[in-house]
Amino acid sequence: MNLLDRITTVLPRGTAFVGAGTAVLGVASYVHLAAAGHSLAVGDMASFSVLWTVVFSIGLGLFFPVEQEVTRLVAGRVVRGEGVLPVLRRGAVLSLGLLALVLVPLALFARRLADVFFHGDTGLVLALGGAFAALAVAYVTRGVLAGLGCFRAYGTQLGLDGALRIVLSGALAVAGVRSAAAFAAVLTVAPLLAVLATLGPVLRGARPGPQAEWRDLINHLGMLVGSTLLAQLLVNIAVISTKLIATDDDALVAALLSALVLARVPLFVFGAFQVSLLAGLSSAAAEGDTPGYRRLLLRALSVTAGLGVAGGIGAVALGPALLPTVFGAPDVLGAGDFAWLSLGTVLYMLAMVLGQALLTSGGARGQLTAWIVGTAVLVAVTLGPLQLRTRVELAYAAGSFAVATCMSLVLRARVSYRPVCS
Repeated sequence: MNLLDRITTVLPRGTAFVGAGTAVLGVASYVHLAAAGHSLAVGDMASFSVLWTVVFSIGLGLFFPVEQEVTRLVAGRVVRGEGVLPVLRRGAVLSLGLLALVLVPLALFARRLADVFFHGDTGLVLALGGAFAALAVAYVTRGVLAGLGCFRAYGTQLGLDGALRIVLSGALAVAGVRSAAAFAAVLTVAPLLAVLATLGPVLRGARPGPQAEWRDLINHLGMLVGSTLLAQLLVNIAVISTKLIATDDDALVAALLSALVLARVPLFVFGAFQVSLLAGLSSAAAEGDTPGYRRLLLRALSVTAGLGVAGGIGAVALGPALLPTVFGAPDVLGAGDFAWLSLGTVLYMLAMVLGQALLTSGGARGQLTAWIVGTAVLVAVTLGPLQLRTRVELAYAAGSFAVATCMSLVLRARVSYRPVCS
């Protein structure tokens, strides 16, 4: 068996297709940030950085759990030979309900939010709402595609989203656009167009079936949303913490976002098999295949650790030079900063794998508890006496370590002494 064959057997089914789309989407993030960084003034880039952080923390925290639950339920129905249309309908209603919970406060407090985070630019508040709406739609369709095992279409949606971000943000930069709201609007337009282009496989695969009970979808959703929100806040909060604590330090805010994105290169690759990992674990749990479940989990942990270490070495070596040249970010961070951010990323990815295992083994409560503990550690370090930059970086690593440790203890007890499908 050659190296490629061995890698293929280690990773969950569908990783290659999702990986291709994730790679394009990952590159798009860098192109988007680089285009904005070279086009916007430092103050505008700081505002865009905060918006980006909110979208990919609160937005993902609310809507990615919907994808996870839809994936889990659809995968289970596929194993049983049941149609998944009722799950799609319930998931769509749920996602739109969560969207309303976000849009109403944005509308009511638009001026206040603009003054605090966006230098008074209400256009960025509107762009934030649009980005949330795009996520609400995209994650429901992705959940159905992943549960059905349609990873080619799933990867296509990710790839189209990324390609459109590259084209649109590049066009804005070439045209000399200097509006942060224009660059932010790309986060709405690109994913919505990608959803429309891949809606066919979703509708064709959504055959009628037994009625989906709300309790099946939302029984653990509250805990899952809480876990995912805390997870996204942990991985993104450094930018917001710096903005709130040092309101006038736009250079550090802008540099931190670019540094975090560079240090989290392995996370983009990790996303390539996170989706298929959840589908694989869900199927193994539905079939009662405990040995297969454990093998898949151990393989995922080993691949994740190796990926994180490799990415971290690259970030420490190249990160300080890439910030000003590639992203146009202020040159205020060094190798030590990237070391802390990379360590936090490795630990965070391991926590994400363990969290998927807890979700599919019925340990949603333990997952939430772990993220609460990690968030408490993060807050304690952030409010400590160290220099602000060191505090927010160390808080990311310490919080991630606390989460991974708690999850490993809970999961060891569950998988060792209880059936996976309990």
